Amino acid sequence: MRTRFLLLGWLLWLPTQIPAEAADRTLSVTIYADDLALVQDRRDIEIEAGRQRIEFEDVSAQIRPETASLTASDISIVEQNFDFDLLTPAKLMEKAVGHEVTIVRVNPATGAETREQAEVLATSGGVVLKIGQRIEVLRDDGLPVRVIFNKVPDNLRARPTLSVTIVGGRAGTRPAVLSYLTPGLGWHADYVALYNEANAKIDVQGWVTLTNTSGVTYDNAQTLLVAGSPAQVDGGRQQIYYRPQQQRATLAQPGTESGNRERLGDYYLYPLAERTTIANLQTKQVSFLDVRGVPAEHGYEFRNRWLGTTETPQSAKSIYSFSTSAHAGLGDQLPAGVLRFYTRDKRGDPQFIGESRIDHTPMGSTLSLTTGDAFDVKVRTVVDKRTRISSFDWQSDMHYEFSNALPRPVTVKLLQEGLWGDARITAESQKSTRRSAEVAEWAVTVPPNGKTTLTATFVTRY
Repeated sequence: MRTRFLLLGWLLWLPTQIPAEAADRTLSVTIYADDLALVQDRRDIEIEAGRQRIEFEDVSAQIRPETASLTASDISIVEQNFDFDLLTPAKLMEKAVGHEVTIVRVNPATGAETREQAEVLATSGGVVLKIGQRIEVLRDDGLPVRVIFNKVPDNLRARPTLSVTIVGGRAGTRPAVLSYLTPGLGWHADYVALYNEANAKIDVQGWVTLTNTSGVTYDNAQTLLVAGSPAQVDGGRQQIYYRPQQQRATLAQPGTESGNRERLGDYYLYPLAERTTIANLQTKQVSFLDVRGVPAEHGYEFRNRWLGTTETPQSAKSIYSFSTSAHAGLGDQLPAGVLRFYTRDKRGDPQFIGESRIDHTPMGSTLSLTTGDAFDVKVRTVVDKRTRISSFDWQSDMHYEFSNALPRPVTVKLLQEGLWGDARITAESQKSTRRSAEVAEWAVTVPPNGKTTLTATFVTRY
């Protein structure tokens, strides 16, 4: 719609309303990973003696007003209001329903103006006006028309505004801190790992990705990131965030090392080194980890979910393992995120080979991450014979066929799952270890460009 709106009158500031000037404003923003941030807005405010209303502009458009807290000396707080209806032409017309406006039309041939008083009847799907005894709809016909309003409604704001009614004990300027929680600010970690096949080492760089959709820009803010998920309560019920189950655990061994990183309760803090501006509708990346030459192992893994036969050989998973220890490891606590693996081709260019998601990882842990299915390493499971040996016990004679099309030997970690109850292995061609009551593990070496076979006999109850 080409209709233009001219605003006449500006009645936002009433005598008892005092804007909290932002000239000496400093911001501190603590950002959590679950779309939540704590904003601490420090300003010098002018206080009068007695009852008055202080206006804080440029707060988050998604502020949770019930979490707002104003701290200043010699004041008492009466009430607070958050005005989130932002001033737009459509909102201004909507608020004018039931009130009179002035319609100004310009004759395109002569340039002469005509003015009429009109009552706004409705704005849904178009603007309906009552002009004298006739009803008229403002049309998008290209003719020059503008609407003049005699004031801006009190609850329409050019910017998101929190107003706090206080009683001041003495007049004067004093520092104040406005704190509140808001969604719309979040962060996550991303990692890039470059694996060197020749020396079996990786270089890892960690990035923090900040996202701001809160509706306001945070200028020159001291920014602190929290790795953790504080519980939140909504409507009296604790929010439980859905976290999809990983098909394969990436934390092979949890760490037990402590470092110098600052803690906040049971969480870790990742402060940005310098103040930064987090613009609205912006994504910003900051490096927080850069470690080179960490020892790593490249191997293969195959999981057989049950004691059954696979009709065709299946690919083993390509696995990379490394430590987050301070000794021969990354030497840091790792926030949850996605780790992307690269390796160099013959020309020396890094090429992407896969990615895995990691959870919050303590220092000293061992990570075992898959990058995808191996092209040249295959496994086929075969049940040779299944025999009933008692009313409840069955014997399964199995063999596992391994093939390797690579010109070097590989070790495949075979995990046989499904050993429930009192299942046991009564015979095997290579000694296994029991990872748990339900999982047996073998480390099988397959020669270059060759094959090998593992046999095992299981007794289970059905």
